[in-house]
Amino acid sequence: MMALESSRLHLIDRLTKPRGRLTADAPLGAQTWFRTGGPAEVLFRPADTEDLASFLKALPADVPVTVLGVGSNLLVRDGGLKGVVIRLMRGFTAIAVDGSDIVAGAGALDLNVALTARDHALAGLEFLSGIPGTIGGAFPTNAGAYGGELSDVLISAEAVDRQGNVRTVTPAELGLSYRHSEAPDDWIFTSARLRAAPGDQMAIARRIAEIDSARAETQPRSRTGGSTFANPANLKAWELIERAGCRGLRLGDAQVSEKHCNFLINLGDATARDIEALGEEVRGRVFKQTGILLQWEIRRIGEGK
Repeated sequence: MMALESSRLHLIDRLTKPRGRLTADAPLGAQTWFRTGGPAEVLFRPADTEDLASFLKALPADVPVTVLGVGSNLLVRDGGLKGVVIRLMRGFTAIAVDGSDIVAGAGALDLNVALTARDHALAGLEFLSGIPGTIGGAFPTNAGAYGGELSDVLISAEAVDRQGNVRTVTPAELGLSYRHSEAPDDWIFTSARLRAAPGDQMAIARRIAEIDSARAETQPRSRTGGSTFANPANLKAWELIERAGCRGLRLGDAQVSEKHCNFLINLGDATARDIEALGEEVRGRVFKQTGILLQWEIRRIGEGK
């Protein structure tokens, strides 16, 4: 009888209570840029790195862990996520200037890091203003845009592994390359030290304004997950998609953007299933025409429904 009662306990009842916030069956759809998807079995917002490390150290080994940033390059499937979903919010958003370096928490928006560098006349981080995410979210794919990527400016990073060990790592240890990282999947990055250089503040501001203008002119700013597929070597994914006749292609309320066809958008009521199925249709049409199989740049996680 006791075993039966124990099996009915919600996961949250098995977890050590942290200083941060735990929420059972937390809706995630509204927290992603696609504005769709299922719930987290448990959502954890740690208070700081120490709280995160302690929680992970005590977490049962059979409980899966997923890290969620601002949900900009992410599709959460309709059945949601089993285990614990971690969001690094308060306690992880600080941005500090140390000489010509910027030290940013993993929860800091890429745009805010670029603006902080601008305000201190530090150049080299302008490209971050074109990445719609957080510093922590840049690590799994070595995120980049407008001629720069994380590996170009990263000096070191702090990460917490699944056993709760806190470590400082260098770019060489992460194996960063185009839209790829060899860092272990169970590492949760909590901060990064980025290299900048003294520059002309007006020139830095102009470059950030140029990037913002380019994004506004070429990319949709509706319910989208950002760039959907990585560019194949020496090719542009959007050109392959357009040549395959996919611009404006629609499945339910999921659509290939008319403005930039390497973006999928939610017109209002698209499910995660609709969006993923549309992406697979695009991949299939491009492959049939060109023999090139596009690789997803958007992370698709969770259970189907």
